[in-house]
Amino acid sequence: MSPRSSATAASTSPEAFLRAARDDSVFSGAAWSVGTTTGPTFRGVLGTLAWDGEPVAEDTLWDLASVTKPVAALAAMALLERGQLALSDPISAYLPDYAGSDKADISLWHLLTHTSGIPGQQPLYRRHADRGGMLTALRQLPLRHPPGTEVAYSSPGFMILGLVAEAVAGQSLDALVRETVTRPAAMSDTGFNPPAQDRARAAATEDCSWRGQVVQGTVHDENAHALGGVAAHAGLFAPLGDVERLALALLRDGAGESGPILAPRTLDVMTRPATDHLNLRRCLGWQGTQPAGAGVGDLFSPRAYGHTGFTGTSVWVDPDLGVYSVLLTNRVHPRRGSSAMARLRPKFHNLALTQLLRPR
Repeated sequence: MSPRSSATAASTSPEAFLRAARDDSVFSGAAWSVGTTTGPTFRGVLGTLAWDGEPVAEDTLWDLASVTKPVAALAAMALLERGQLALSDPISAYLPDYAGSDKADISLWHLLTHTSGIPGQQPLYRRHADRGGMLTALRQLPLRHPPGTEVAYSSPGFMILGLVAEAVAGQSLDALVRETVTRPAAMSDTGFNPPAQDRARAAATEDCSWRGQVVQGTVHDENAHALGGVAAHAGLFAPLGDVERLALALLRDGAGESGPILAPRTLDVMTRPATDHLNLRRCLGWQGTQPAGAGVGDLFSPRAYGHTGFTGTSVWVDPDLGVYSVLLTNRVHPRRGSSAMARLRPKFHNLALTQLLRPR
């Protein structure tokens, strides 16, 4: 977004701000919702599913990308509440193939806080196009540092978390997420691998050279695609209303529209900063605020938590201020190279929070 257009938009409304971003080709479409425990204060959609596509609608499906991670983490914490696992458990207790490896003693806490030492973004799909090969390559990744010594964002670590959750629950990750998160939150249109008849209402993502087409309605993340579209690090699709319901459930101490997701105490433990003794602030499955450079902007409180997704998605919740902010875009369409979204997110959240909390 150009400095001139962003400054002009910031003096008006979040919608005008996002329209200016679309005019600057940051994304073709967007949806947003900002509100309090009582519900949304302002929300809307704009743009098109692709640059030459149909208009964005209320039921547009957005590839949530890494916003999948905290949803998978919520499912793992539900297993903790059932007494089926503990954060200190080593992954080898549930994944026998990891016994005797350099990852045997990595704990679930390490995976959830990105302190496992497992390296970050790894293009495993380039060498292994099937699930079996992917899982072997995942197990063989060498550690970058000893567990517990550094926060280093790791999608492979969350892939392993998903395998642990499946082993503990005795069911597939998509079924577990549906049972523990999306059903109690009344997120009825959220899931992995949208059926063929729903793909046309998804926002387009990248013109992918690996797949030889513009991706629409199937997961953008190549590793998740090679895993069959169901993974703990990426793969969920959801419309604005469903992500809004999740944010409201979190703001209401874990109480979803159709039942509890987590007990208030569990959610409090999950969302409190856990790595302030290290280099970055992480919660269990969530990002925390940072003194500078956080995607949430500059006005949320230190207790705020949330997550961003590579496709241009984010959700943030601030229990101290009693507010949430959801922003969904397809900023990787048709190419992923732009860094404009990283500059846009904090400005949007600053503007949204100012307007939300300004005395009327």
